[in-house]
Amino acid sequence: MFKKSFAARSAIALVLGFASLAASAADAPAKMAGGVLVAANSMTLYTFDKDVANSGKSTCNGPCATAWPPLMATASDQPMGGYTIVTRDDGGRQWAYKGKPLYFFQSDKTASDRTGDNFKDVWHVIKE
Repeated sequence: MFKKSFAARSAIALVLGFASLAASAADAPAKMAGGVLVAANSMTLYTFDKDVANSGKSTCNGPCATAWPPLMATASDQPMGGYTIVTRDDGGRQWAYKGKPLYFFQSDKTASDRTGDNFKDVWHVIKE
């Protein structure tokens, strides 16, 4: 009886573990697609060389953020895996990947656009 009960509990735990992992992946703010990191809307994401990894802040504010809109996090979003949240100068919350804040590029119009890659040698797509 103990063996069946233990086996059944183990199977349930395994299924719940996979369900939790799947939910986490579905809730992630971005994913790899076509060799680069993209947001849920499939638009390419970028990092900025002037942002210091793990500093908890973005250096792209004001006019910079108009050209390079941040990938914003909601008040209820929580860090997960390689994703963290930084607080912007205006108090907004922005997603970061491996400690670097994430941005879109205003000139990208379709999901396959990567026109901001290597822009002024300081903006880069995040590759696999």
